[in-house]
Amino acid sequence: MTRMPPTDRLLAFAAMSFLLIVVPGPSVLFVIGRALAQGRRAALTSVLGNTLGAYTLVVAVALGVGTLVERSVLVFTALKLAGAAYLVYLGVKAIRQRRSLPAALTGGGPADHGSLRTLGEGFAVGVANPKTIVFFAAVLPQFVDRGDGHVALQMLLLGLVFNAIALASDSIWGLAAATARGWFTRSPGRLALVGGAGGLTMIGLGVTVAATGRKD
Repeated sequence: MTRMPPTDRLLAFAAMSFLLIVVPGPSVLFVIGRALAQGRRAALTSVLGNTLGAYTLVVAVALGVGTLVERSVLVFTALKLAGAAYLVYLGVKAIRQRRSLPAALTGGGPADHGSLRTLGEGFAVGVANPKTIVFFAAVLPQFVDRGDGHVALQMLLLGLVFNAIALASDSIWGLAAATARGWFTRSPGRLALVGGAGGLTMIGLGVTVAATGRKD
């Protein structure tokens, strides 16, 4: 018995994952908002946090917890609303701190977050992403060859494929947004404007996540 998913299923899952990932969703928009508000380092740290959060969902699905989230409207809704509220909170905070962004660039000011805090915020967004929850709970199990055994291990390996693609894609989005932000750093007014835009992006994302429904 093999411990690896069949090659054809692995490739099919990678292709489907790529199509889902390249379309900007909650994680991508969050990373862009972070890049615009705080720069490259915060964006890449957020990407890492998102990835860790997403893989936590993979582990949950492999252990059977994902089935509960997918089947329970109450659990799904509670998790979704918690994630949405957190995004709105981060967006409001970014807007309130937009005037202090120039000081943050030199290492001071309230907008200068520690890496662990930024990582944790990215993790929270990744683990509460409704799009990823549904994908892992409803789609991931379909690519497992149960006849070959080691179902949980196959899910974990498929999850690594998804997260490797997401890590690369989200990093590109974050770096691109951080590069565009460089133009704004030449003017405190423009930098405050882009900081506010990043905050509005996260607030809009939170509202979108809250409004996301289910197909049942």
